[in-house]
Amino acid sequence: MANSVQRIALYARVSTSNGQQDPEMQLRELREYAQRRELQIVEEYVDNGISGSKDSRPALNRRMTDAGQRKFDAVLVWKLDRFGRSLRHLVNALAELEALGLTFISLRDNLDLSTPSGRLMFQIIGAMAEFERALIQERVKAGLRNAKAKGVRLGRPRVFVSESRIDAMRGAGASWRAIAKELGVALGTLHRTSQGRTKKRGGDCGTGLGESDHAL
Repeated sequence: MANSVQRIALYARVSTSNGQQDPEMQLRELREYAQRRELQIVEEYVDNGISGSKDSRPALNRRMTDAGQRKFDAVLVWKLDRFGRSLRHLVNALAELEALGLTFISLRDNLDLSTPSGRLMFQIIGAMAEFERALIQERVKAGLRNAKAKGVRLGRPRVFVSESRIDAMRGAGASWRAIAKELGVALGTLHRTSQGRTKKRGGDCGTGLGESDHAL
């Protein structure tokens, strides 16, 4: 570990808070690590009963805020899966710490980003995340191609607007905004419908929708 690391923040997380999982087990090992290396523990951040897949974790969010204020020099976790909710999130979080000039240590994974081997491992993790992202993109594209080949219509469904109801409500003095709310359509959709009818009545006699309904 680099000599510049003196103040350290501990982060622990367990998925359940019913007594079957206890963050104290993680924290005890982290404290022992800090004590052996004569590091000052600035704060212990604990998410108790928080799933790793959750987008928002209060203690983790607070720890990232404190990291931006440089309240500590390094973050120490028990294992990588206690920290990152996904491979991509892990890489982004580690990159953010690195940009702030902070280091990251995962005790059980023997990962210390202040060392050459740790930085190499970070590059490998980043490459894996990029590979995972490319695989997901390719699966999505393949799914879209397959759906298109089967004749599945992609994109937003068409919205049908009753022109007779528009005429009746306008005749009763309703505003365009009120009509849009009543019919459950966007105001822009309603305006496009009206403009289309105006053009149609102006002489466009081509095939299309009947007088009663209009689809977008």
